[in-house]
Amino acid sequence: MKTTGKSSADTSGEAVGGETGKSGPIAAFARFVVFGGGTGIASSGALVVLSGTMPIAVANAFVTVVSTVAATELHSRFTFGGGRAGLRAHGQSALSALAAYLVTTAAMLGLHAAAPGAGVLVEQGVYLGASGLAGIGRFVVLRLFVFARPAARPRPAAPVLARAQVVAAA
Repeated sequence: MKTTGKSSADTSGEAVGGETGKSGPIAAFARFVVFGGGTGIASSGALVVLSGTMPIAVANAFVTVVSTVAATELHSRFTFGGGRAGLRAHGQSALSALAAYLVTTAAMLGLHAAAPGAGVLVEQGVYLGASGLAGIGRFVVLRLFVFARPAARPRPAAPVLARAQVVAAA
């Protein structure tokens, strides 16, 4: 059997053969689903309560802001293992949440236009479906841009002087 010289796991935490270590994309996505999904389900319940007292777009905006701050901290600390999220990460995450807000609001407004008498279960299905799609997009943005770890670059080797350069300098 011929070996490639690779170890069973590379430096990104992703093992050869599809298994994933703690920092691999599959493990990170699983954590993202747990924390983001938990936040999303809590947001969904809050949206039901708040939409009875204010317009759906306003309720969704409020729920989105609160859940984005909470989810950004959870993702920074646990999903991507970067410790506490800084102001820059919160700002970038907020931009991705704005896109998610636009998707979920468009879905809810579209539902209300198409089926004004839709019940709570239909509303929840549409909201959670739109949130799921937006969440996948957010995972990609957060992993690749917001919480991306800089690639380890090899340090340049010290310059090697040729004999002619040393003689010319003397």
